[in-house]
Amino acid sequence: MTRLSPLAHPADRGAYPRPQIYRESWLSLDGPWEFTFDDDRRGHVEHWEQDPRPFARTIVVPFPPESPASGIGDTTPRATAWYRRTLPSAELPARRRPDDRHVLHLGAVDHLADVWVDGQHVTTHVGGQTPVVVDVTDALDPHATEHVIVVRAEDDPENVEQPRGKQDWLPEPHVIWYHRTTGIWQSVWIETVPRDHVEHLTWRSDVPGARIEVAVRLGARPTTARTCRVQIEHAGKTLATAEVDVHNDLAEVTLSLPRQRNGQAYETLLWSPDAPVLLDARVALLDEAGDEIDQVLSYVGMRSVQVDRGQLLLNDRPFYTRAVLAQGYWPESHLAAPSPDALRAEVALIKELGFNTVRVHQKVEDPRFLYWCDTLGVAVWAETAAALQFSDVAVQHLTREWLDIVRRDISHPSVLAWVPFNESWGIQHVAHDTAQQQYSRALTSLTRALDPTRPVISNDGWEHTDSDLCTVHDYEADPVVIAARYGSPETVEGWMRGIGPAGRRMWLGPHPPAVGEMPILLSEFGGVSFDTAQLDDAWGYSTAQDAPGFEAAVGGLLEAVHRSPVLQGFCYTQLTDTRQETNGICDDTRRPKLPIDVVRAMVIGTH
Repeated sequence: MTRLSPLAHPADRGAYPRPQIYRESWLSLDGPWEFTFDDDRRGHVEHWEQDPRPFARTIVVPFPPESPASGIGDTTPRATAWYRRTLPSAELPARRRPDDRHVLHLGAVDHLADVWVDGQHVTTHVGGQTPVVVDVTDALDPHATEHVIVVRAEDDPENVEQPRGKQDWLPEPHVIWYHRTTGIWQSVWIETVPRDHVEHLTWRSDVPGARIEVAVRLGARPTTARTCRVQIEHAGKTLATAEVDVHNDLAEVTLSLPRQRNGQAYETLLWSPDAPVLLDARVALLDEAGDEIDQVLSYVGMRSVQVDRGQLLLNDRPFYTRAVLAQGYWPESHLAAPSPDALRAEVALIKELGFNTVRVHQKVEDPRFLYWCDTLGVAVWAETAAALQFSDVAVQHLTREWLDIVRRDISHPSVLAWVPFNESWGIQHVAHDTAQQQYSRALTSLTRALDPTRPVISNDGWEHTDSDLCTVHDYEADPVVIAARYGSPETVEGWMRGIGPAGRRMWLGPHPPAVGEMPILLSEFGGVSFDTAQLDDAWGYSTAQDAPGFEAAVGGLLEAVHRSPVLQGFCYTQLTDTRQETNGICDDTRRPKLPIDVVRAMVIGTH
């Protein structure tokens, strides 16, 4: 059996915008694009998709126009922006067969995107955090020496019904909200694929059963008989190979790993933050003669996540969560990462500081960030940007987008929990409104329907409706109070079944869990502001004046949390300063405010 090619090397995967479905034949379209705002929304009427004259400025994609890195740096609230890019025909990824297809990818466009290719409208996509993927083959003018791609992005800065997270609806950032991200904010690329090709992979592992399952979704129903072959390797050795006949656009393949049944070898193939083992995979489509039509390189992490007897278990072992809240915001590029290398550095920093988990807050991160969490060993709580108002339109927007988010990221072994709601954002009256309660429960149940293998947190912080973990937010600054509040099962039982530390009901419904029935985690706390940048509008939940004071404040809180006999983990707020929110362990350039070894000792509990 042929071994995996060198293309599976992590350095290559980390630069590719979709690391879990890796192909060689692709072309990045990041870089300079023509650009214009459309404040009067005249572009549709005047057919700007066919007219280059309005595009008087240049923007660097994928950086949003509000950011300095884009070359625009205009934070004025704008609703509509247009992008234009020419692509010489000779630069298109080569087609090996006459029926090969060209597929255009836009990693994320906030919030609504219309796309034209050579003057033809090819798609409309709604959802600012999920990929735009469209086959543009039939729109490409076969006689043109260069092709034209036009993208119109609509993102009303005052619309609080669409998922916007921490993007401010006011003209200037205030308190915990920051500048908006309009339009394209993740990588754009084009690739060549066969007509019958792998479009999506869903990996699942059965650890006790020593099996790997993969659902292979094809881009189209095959025209003739096809075979799907899946091969799993580790350290250059083939562990399993399986083939199935393909009769429609979905192939389901199960692979058995005998090594997993061999005593001591059982643990060596499991993924965890301490041992982030990834198994290489090759997925191929074969024709009737056994010749390869399409192949993609992928990977899978074998691990199980369970809630049992009040414990969060990873690979059937108790997992104490040492998490940090990260907002993925950079001063130079806002929600877009400055580079693929910056994503790797962010994950490496989290791990170096002693955390084993990151809660990506009010944002769906770039797939390459999740790839580095998979590779370097950092667990993830995957959250979405929230809408800020409850309405039928808001329900439609978030439900559609959230299901696409889960589908996109379901195969990353680092993702240990899903968080569709946070602090009742967008469901502000959930404590009393049965419609909002049903919405929270419904989205939680839909998440479990797509992915029954991970816990779901129905509303992180308080007012839980149907969570698998009991998570609480508490920004008390006094370590003595924290120690007392979480110091005994009886104390915790009191607020779990009533009003929580933030003055909100902890659990909605007639049967709140008792201590010992569900894992309890302090999923937001800390927030100590140490303003090293000397900002006029610096903000935090509490304040330290200097480095010794910051160390004492953060260290005291972490020590109190570590001493709790009830808590099974925590999430400290936060990793980096974010604009005026100066409560990061690091400043906004990712420079730690204390020596790394000091922070690590506090986080791990050896300070």
